[in-house]
Amino acid sequence: MAADDDRLAPVIPLFGQAPDASSAPADAAPGEDVENWHTTWRDLGSGPDDRRPRPVKPLEVTPSAGGVRFVELPEDEADESDPDELRELAEARLIKALRRRSLSVSEARATLRESELAAEAIDEIVERLLRLGALDDAALADQLVYAGVERKNQGRRAIAQALSARGIDRAVIDQALAELPDDDFERALEYARGKASSLLRYDDDTALRRLSGQLARRGYGGGLAMSAARAALQEARSPRSSSPRFD
Repeated sequence: MAADDDRLAPVIPLFGQAPDASSAPADAAPGEDVENWHTTWRDLGSGPDDRRPRPVKPLEVTPSAGGVRFVELPEDEADESDPDELRELAEARLIKALRRRSLSVSEARATLRESELAAEAIDEIVERLLRLGALDDAALADQLVYAGVERKNQGRRAIAQALSARGIDRAVIDQALAELPDDDFERALEYARGKASSLLRYDDDTALRRLSGQLARRGYGGGLAMSAARAALQEARSPRSSSPRFD
């Protein structure tokens, strides 16, 4: 058995080269576990009485011809940005967004919060843009009301919901809607007239239900939507008067 033990292969550490006993500390006792001190002494102070741990640098495992080796990575730089620089970048991003489309004050604040600014910095930027006129909820409300009436043919309820979804204050919404003429029925009837002809293949009840539903989805109240739908369908079903003939 002794002869067999002499032929055993030497144990090689899993990573790196086996420690050399000649590099052991001078005070290492004979027979002391050299591998143990080799893996721990570098984390301690260099002096005999200094046993404070040293900061461990990050290591990267890379393949090499002799196996695996560790490469020290550069220490991370401080991840703290200058507050003034962070604020300038956030304001620049907001102004760029305002060039693409108008934003409400609420939407502007949400955009600034994405940059993790302090509340005081957000307030200062918003107040500055309000003074410059870059942010104006009243003007934005007027634009949205005009688009809802002229381009989308929407009723008051749908327009109010659209403004509320943009974070505009209720008082501003009411003021914008108050300037609208009281012509909801005329606008609803105009929209219904454009849809009525495509519903004539249905019976009266089905056509009326479908058309009034379309008007309701555009923000016209139930009674108003029903009245406009009924009037438009009656016009579409009634025969057109023929041109007078002169003999």
